[in-house]
Amino acid sequence: MCHHCVIDSVKERMLSRRDLFKVGASGAAAVAATAAGISTTPAVAGGHGAKTAIGEIIDMSHTTSPEFPTYFGVPGISMDQKFNFKEHGFNLFELTLNEHTGTHIDAPLHFSADGKSVDEIEANDLVVPLAVIDIQEKADKNADAQVTPDDLKAWISKNGPLPERCCVAMNSGWGGKTGDEAAYTGRDAEKKLHFPGFHVEATKMLLEESSAAAMAVDTLSLDHGPSADFATHYAWLPAGRYGIENLAGLDQVPASGATIIVGAPKTKGGTGGPARIFVAI
Repeated sequence: MCHHCVIDSVKERMLSRRDLFKVGASGAAAVAATAAGISTTPAVAGGHGAKTAIGEIIDMSHTTSPEFPTYFGVPGISMDQKFNFKEHGFNLFELTLNEHTGTHIDAPLHFSADGKSVDEIEANDLVVPLAVIDIQEKADKNADAQVTPDDLKAWISKNGPLPERCCVAMNSGWGGKTGDEAAYTGRDAEKKLHFPGFHVEATKMLLEESSAAAMAVDTLSLDHGPSADFATHYAWLPAGRYGIENLAGLDQVPASGATIIVGAPKTKGGTGGPARIFVAI
């Protein structure tokens, strides 16, 4: 056999084995997904509202920038470009970042002396069922509205028991206000903030009657804006649970049945940090 024929033969065999592998892998994935009752529709470009093997994916994260509203009223991130493509052939920014900026996680260590740091949160607690408590109607009437035990009981009455190790999220409608700092923070003439959060009695109910791994809000804080004692933070985080603040897109997901996927930072000793968060429906 000629030299070129040998090469062509080898190429054909390699391609054949690769094609067989691809078919086998995708076929196995499809069989597994079908057996689990999961859609295998290919993902669409863009990432938002994409269809994947685990369902429709919704991005629940705000874009972090120096303009994003913060609790203390000062930029939570600054970006210093150390290298640029024109001069150096690549781009690189040095970031100065407040851990609790934009869509982010509150680790237990944030409000406790020796709680788990953000890198110590178990992976199993970062991909969990999502329960969305909708308080938009009362938040529209009162910026200081809170999730109460009655709101939790109403959700349970309609949807059944809270799932094991779930994330309980407050949908107050505040996620759409981030472009207006005054509206999002509710900061008044006395510098007091006004936005919804979890009432400490609802927090205690979750601690005593559920195994919820996390609570989430579409506002700047787990506690409502006027809180002076951070009662919810001090009840929830030292108990080993974690929080998510400034969550986006809660109006796009159902009250029950979705899964939240938390891309937590893994900073050693961190009290939290900005996170990319998704929901699979």
